[in-house]
Amino acid sequence: MAAQKEAEPDEVRKEFGDAVNMTASQLDSWLETDESKSVGQSGDGGESVGHASGRRIVKLLHTKKADLTDADLAHMRKVVGYVNRHLKQRPKGDVTDTKWRYSLMNWGHDPKK
Repeated sequence: MAAQKEAEPDEVRKEFGDAVNMTASQLDSWLETDESKSVGQSGDGGESVGHASGRRIVKLLHTKKADLTDADLAHMRKVVGYVNRHLKQRPKGDVTDTKWRYSLMNWGHDPKK
């Protein structure tokens, strides 16, 4: 018997669209900042996992629905999961200049929007 069926591509795209509230150009500009580069766990080559994900999200935002691969959809699911988990960890007070917000923004979500 097959495992539970993965979410349909349209559902994944909707959830991704709900989680990612920054435009491709906003995210691209953000990823160039020192604040963006100052957070996250470093992966291979010194770039954080979130920063690398942000670069991929920019590409995904420019990708036509029909051109999305299974790997793209898997990354979109990963983004949705990360954003949803991270939002539950919101610190008290003003989050404007926090590593929590910067990390979320690397994943395409600005909690101040």
